[in-house]
Amino acid sequence: MYNAFFGFKESPFNLTPDPAFLYRSRQHEEALANLIYGVQSRKGFVVLTGEVGTGKTTMLECLRDFLAARRIDFAFLFNSRLTVEQFFELIAYDLDLRCTRTSKTEVLIALNQLLIENANDGRTTVLIIDEAHNLEWDVLEEIRLLGNLESRRSKLLQIIMAGQPELDRKLDAPSLRQLKQRIALRCTLRPFEESETIEYIRTRLARAGMSEPTVFPPEVLREIHVRSQGIPRLINAICDNLLLTAFALESRVATLEMLDEVSEDMRLEWPGRRLTTGPSHPHREMPPGGARY
Repeated sequence: MYNAFFGFKESPFNLTPDPAFLYRSRQHEEALANLIYGVQSRKGFVVLTGEVGTGKTTMLECLRDFLAARRIDFAFLFNSRLTVEQFFELIAYDLDLRCTRTSKTEVLIALNQLLIENANDGRTTVLIIDEAHNLEWDVLEEIRLLGNLESRRSKLLQIIMAGQPELDRKLDAPSLRQLKQRIALRCTLRPFEESETIEYIRTRLARAGMSEPTVFPPEVLREIHVRSQGIPRLINAICDNLLLTAFALESRVATLEMLDEVSEDMRLEWPGRRLTTGPSHPHREMPPGGARY
């Protein structure tokens, strides 16, 4: 709605995990490098954890682009609330295994054959699991057993598990100690520092087409960091709402007053401040020729 008003070529703060808008902070560069290294070096198990909204899925999307560009076979499971049967069925579907996909035995036979063929050709195969903290215990045990598919030199299947910090706690359970011992690499994404938040916002504005990112003054940028607590997904939501508010008021600069309004409407909470639930501000005006939001 506001793209033409601010001169954007595309929306700068979409909530979807678009690798084109990846902000290459030091920790994100390190996490992506670890994921790629784990695959290329055939390390077996790699775990990526981070709080909600810190960019885990974006990292996985970047990894998928890397794998696709190099024609590496991979399965990507984005819904982790699965039974064992569903787990194997989805693997068979994603890897296009020629077997009865509802039969665990046949899936395992076909998967093993694919892994051996790829290994003989000097290639590897990857299983990516997002939201892995939701995996049931019996599915985690099946994942551990898949890690036993190996040659004398390397693992035949590279398994990437991404999830919230609950995944780390799950893997610490005594019943999963065998799986925990097999994890070769661990990566953790943390919220941004203030300088990273400011650079993140400016980078996304520039990539969307705003060469001079003056829409957010320094004091607004600092306060966005405080209220988002450095979490990229919250930063995107706040900035998107701020731009929409500024557009509605026909202002090309966001203010702290606008941020207060957005914070209340979004029911934001941050250290030292807890907003009470109340009605949205009724005084927002509809821009000329535009729709009320």
